[in-house]
Amino acid sequence: MRIIKTIKALRLCLAGFRRKGKTIGFVPTMGYFHKGHISLMKASKKANDITVVSLFVNPLQFGPREDLAKYPRDFKRDSLMAKEAGVDILFCPSPREMYPGSLLTRISVAEMSQGLCGASRPGHFEGVATVVGKLLNIVQPDVMCLGQKDAQQVAVLKKMVLDLNFPLKLNVVPTVREPDGLAMSSRNVYLSPSERKEAPAIYRALKAARVLILSGELDATKINSKIKKLILEGTSASIEYISCVDPDSLKAVRRIKLPVMVAVAVRFSAARLIDNIVVTRSIGSP
Repeated sequence: MRIIKTIKALRLCLAGFRRKGKTIGFVPTMGYFHKGHISLMKASKKANDITVVSLFVNPLQFGPREDLAKYPRDFKRDSLMAKEAGVDILFCPSPREMYPGSLLTRISVAEMSQGLCGASRPGHFEGVATVVGKLLNIVQPDVMCLGQKDAQQVAVLKKMVLDLNFPLKLNVVPTVREPDGLAMSSRNVYLSPSERKEAPAIYRALKAARVLILSGELDATKINSKIKKLILEGTSASIEYISCVDPDSLKAVRRIKLPVMVAVAVRFSAARLIDNIVVTRSIGSP
């Protein structure tokens, strides 16, 4: 595995692979890898000749009171995990490399960025879209792999790719979970031992919502109330949002029509956790 830190060096390296007709897969990350990240890397490896993983904690997507400074970082561990996963190139630029001067151009995916997580994190998805847009121009992959756990991010980036005519395919990989159902996230390290025991209530509530919907309950308000009750009973969590939305447009629905995505954001003392479930006509859907 090659570790590359500059845009120029990465472009030169990838140009050589392209001349040989190699296909390129790309996984954008902020590091502190877990099995969810590894599943994206393996999906890229399976579908492409060369896999590039970016490791960049993007300051644009953090608000002034968010966790940029304390966001978990462990480059030695991450590089070893990427190498073991078969990654060909680990691209780890500095903030100065990615943003060498004042950044006057940003990408905003209107409407889709404003609800759900966007309501409490203004500017977050503009930061995500801008950095991923830059990375796509740098890497120019054939395929980009994203994780379903970050469902709003996936929807925003899908729309950006469509609207701006990026010539690539998106591969959305199912959420990877701990044995007790908690969605894997770099921010799970913020949970105290007692909170870690409580956090699986999030997924249990989402699964219960799926059963209710497939049993015929189509009133989104009632579904949301049930999820809230199941999460708050016996936990120290607080609810930031619970919403039933169209999986593509992210518009909230009052009367459920399948498929529907049920999305939540839950706060513990130092951790903000998100999760979602897409309900289709098959109870075995991810």
